[in-house]
Amino acid sequence: MGDVMIVAEHLNGELSETTFELLAHAKGLSGQLGGKTVAVLLGGNPAMADQLGAADSLITVDCGADYNPEAYAASLKGVVDAKKPQVLMLGYTSMGMDLANNLSAVNGMAQGASCLSVKGDGGNISATSQLYGGKMNVTSNLGAGPAVVTMLAGSIQADGGKKQGAPSSEVVAASQGAGKVRFKKLILPEKGDVDITTQDVLVAIGRGIGKKEDIEVAEELAKALGAAVAASRPIIDAGWLPKSRQVGKSGLKVKPKVYLALGISGAPEHLEGMKNSSTIIAVNTDKNAPIFDVAHYGLVGDLFDICEELTDSL
Repeated sequence: MGDVMIVAEHLNGELSETTFELLAHAKGLSGQLGGKTVAVLLGGNPAMADQLGAADSLITVDCGADYNPEAYAASLKGVVDAKKPQVLMLGYTSMGMDLANNLSAVNGMAQGASCLSVKGDGGNISATSQLYGGKMNVTSNLGAGPAVVTMLAGSIQADGGKKQGAPSSEVVAASQGAGKVRFKKLILPEKGDVDITTQDVLVAIGRGIGKKEDIEVAEELAKALGAAVAASRPIIDAGWLPKSRQVGKSGLKVKPKVYLALGISGAPEHLEGMKNSSTIIAVNTDKNAPIFDVAHYGLVGDLFDICEELTDSL
């Protein structure tokens, strides 16, 4: 007990930023609990180990590089049962939620979801979760563990989890053979007319734009800025812009020099896709919108008035 175990996420042979954020969280928490930081690499390639030097030790599980919820869950359970960490930490991602929910139910572990922070005080574990799209934070007592938590992207700087050099490691076999679930192929978003991942400046619109016809306001501002228009998921789901313009967990991750968020509340799923932008400027009529928690500059006001003034000035 006392160890904090993280699950390293990877896709197409690359570790995600979420992995390094988890390591940064785990290093702080394991220090509070008097344990070690252990990284688990499910199906990753050996070259990834050299990027996980922030961990005290590494466990690599030979369960295939392509994510399979059934195989990964069984293999992770085998590692947790053998090593008995006090806290298992995953990203609040599609994969993380899959695995955390399974392990919590099967092993009877207390679970904290969509967490901003996790603390160890006197051996007890408390987790602060973000609820209702960031409108409320709730702190839960998870007891002495073992517990499983899923961490929100952007809740800590990834730099604290980045250290070159492979930690001491061991390789274990997958816990089961072929199950019922089969991986067939990875379907990537189709390339659109504009690749928003390569843009230096993005004008992103959210639900606050109101109606499809008003997207023209954002397009005029983007033209004046030499930028491209992107959007949060509600705009894409409404069919107002193509999928290739979506920023967020179920869309694309972007890192422009300037990200201008118009009428975007700042749900965790959206923040995951744009939190690493160099400069974030948010415009929203709701002064309590979660987007202001990550924005470098914020304006509380009507996006149409502000867009018109900015366009005229430019």
